[in-house]
Amino acid sequence: MVRKLQFSSKLYLGESMNAVKLDKIKKKLCHKPLLAGVYVIALSKNPKDQLEIYDARQLAQRYYAKYPPFIIGIASDYKEAVKVLEQIVQECLKERGDCRLKEFLLC
Repeated sequence: MVRKLQFSSKLYLGESMNAVKLDKIKKKLCHKPLLAGVYVIALSKNPKDQLEIYDARQLAQRYYAKYPPFIIGIASDYKEAVKVLEQIVQECLKERGDCRLKEFLLC
């Protein structure tokens, strides 16, 4: 089953992620998320939350085929995903002066 994942045009990558292999990683996430071996950062569908971190293996569940997440970041492990989140928060604070991450990432 192919997942119709949406990726941000300004995709944040963890330090150990290879930008050259990004297309290959995206294909794995869409076709074989169990083999992707990465973590993704996505906008939360819950209006009270802003962002969520998923192990890519979660994307193999039927729910995500029906309700694909909007992915704004990819990291090699959970710790690196948290660092990417920190980077996003710092950029948002610097540019906007607040932590409205969804608005910052979608503009």
